Amino acid sequence: QMGLAENQLSFDMIVDWIRKHPEASICTPEGLERFKSIANFQDYHGLPEFRNAIANFMGKVRGGRVKFDPSRIVMGGGATGASETVIFCLADPGDAFLVPSPYYAGFDRDLKWRTRVQIIRVHCSGSNNFQVTKAALEIAYKKAQEANMKVKGVIITNPSNPLGTTYDRDTLKTLVTFVNEHDIHLICDEIYSATVFKAPTFTSIAEIVEQMEHCKKELIHILYSLSKDMGLPGFRVGIIYSYNDVVVRRARQMSSFGLVSSQTQHLLAAMLSDEDFVDKFLAENSKRVAKRHARFTKELDKMGITCLNSNAGVFVWMDLRRLLKDQTSKAEMELWRVIINEVKLNVSPGSSFHVTEPGWFRVCFA
Repeated sequence: QMGLAENQLSFDMIVDWIRKHPEASICTPEGLERFKSIANFQDYHGLPEFRNAIANFMGKVRGGRVKFDPSRIVMGGGATGASETVIFCLADPGDAFLVPSPYYAGFDRDLKWRTRVQIIRVHCSGSNNFQVTKAALEIAYKKAQEANMKVKGVIITNPSNPLGTTYDRDTLKTLVTFVNEHDIHLICDEIYSATVFKAPTFTSIAEIVEQMEHCKKELIHILYSLSKDMGLPGFRVGIIYSYNDVVVRRARQMSSFGLVSSQTQHLLAAMLSDEDFVDKFLAENSKRVAKRHARFTKELDKMGITCLNSNAGVFVWMDLRRLLKDQTSKAEMELWRVIINEVKLNVSPGSSFHVTEPGWFRVCFA
């Protein structure tokens, strides 16, 4: 199974912490004292200690270069629930969002199924390593207007899924400038922000917002989760952090449909408040991901298979274009079926991420 973006490399560190801190769970003799208070109804804001821990963790991941206000932390049922909630807050059925491609395949489900919004792809080319340009943004914006679609915003994943690359400061500034000029929103999915294993370092949109003059902060929204950076997708911890007061209020009202269980909040609040553990976990997890990435790409290289130069995430963007019978999506799917049925590996074809150049595949290695 190399098609699922899971990080299973550091479970042992979390298990070891839980063994040493049985009081963090209300389902142990050591934690039963808090059972009644945690098991009863909680405020939709979430446990104060949980929101504080998440805000501090997000700041630590960004090297302490920016601080997050716990009062702006809103919970969702994983990144999926958080993403949908933001869309419900910002758009009506039929409205459109610009999304640079290739993009996370789940967006077609998370962002569209129930909200009925549209995704307009911003074409990014392999010729410049799939970087987002102002020209490509303007072309996509014009395309939406010509189709009589109301553009409500731009959505990016930084670090990128499926590319495994991070946005540089200039590109992030270009994006902020673009949404300011058109008075539309910018949603930044930063779910892999702590899973960066080599240079360049990760730059959060929060840093750009604090540094840029004349920035309309109310247009900026961040999505986060502990599914990737802590390897806890089953905990369903999704986070919305918005600079828009109305979005924070409305998202919190909607969060009753997808709250994180108070038991999970209680455990994670204790774990993330242990700064010594968090520091060691982030450093060690980064080393393990880097080691696995280096080994994987080295062995591919021996076979004459290259990958996009990446520095983040738990996957590589593998180039198999030379193995296609011809440069078409049909040929890509034929090769994919060989990998699935004969090689017995599940990898993801580039077409599922809406890339326009056949022959790229996302391979998860963690």
